[in-house]
Amino acid sequence: MIKETNIQTDRLIIRPYQESDLLEAFHLMQDKELFQFLPMDVMPLEEYKDLFSWLISCYEVNFTADWFKYSFVITDKDTGSHIGWCGVGCLDFNHNCKEVFYLIGKNYWGRGYATEALQGLIDYCFNNLRLNKLTAVVKPENISSKKVLEKLGFSYEYTVSELPEEFEFYNGELFYSISKDT
Repeated sequence: MIKETNIQTDRLIIRPYQESDLLEAFHLMQDKELFQFLPMDVMPLEEYKDLFSWLISCYEVNFTADWFKYSFVITDKDTGSHIGWCGVGCLDFNHNCKEVFYLIGKNYWGRGYATEALQGLIDYCFNNLRLNKLTAVVKPENISSKKVLEKLGFSYEYTVSELPEEFEFYNGELFYSISKDT
């Protein structure tokens, strides 16, 4: 089911990665500024190939499993260019929570793509995966992402704190959620 995902919005197509997407996905991820709010950094191609293989292997895990994480490429309908990625999966520090996440390439900022992609993903999660609640975590200084979440109806619940060292990156992040009935 996940391998056949095809979410279409007015301007975007959101779909699973394919092996042929490797180089375009890698090039998108070479801008250090994109990692300002992520627990990872720019990586060399060989290292990225391992990550990319892992992303594709995750499609084999059923979303009803104890743990899953799916990342999808966001492409421009008109040009077919990769403009970013988004996904859904178990929150790293709380597998009971299903989080949505996204990244839009800097060349595409300020055009509403994040909101459009995330709305398409949310609809898919509620209507196709039958999830009832979604969460998102965001650094307080990431004003743009906070605005996207709030615009889509996510509500702030609390600030993440007191996580063990393994999840230290998430301490201080704002925890948002949205329910299917919202």
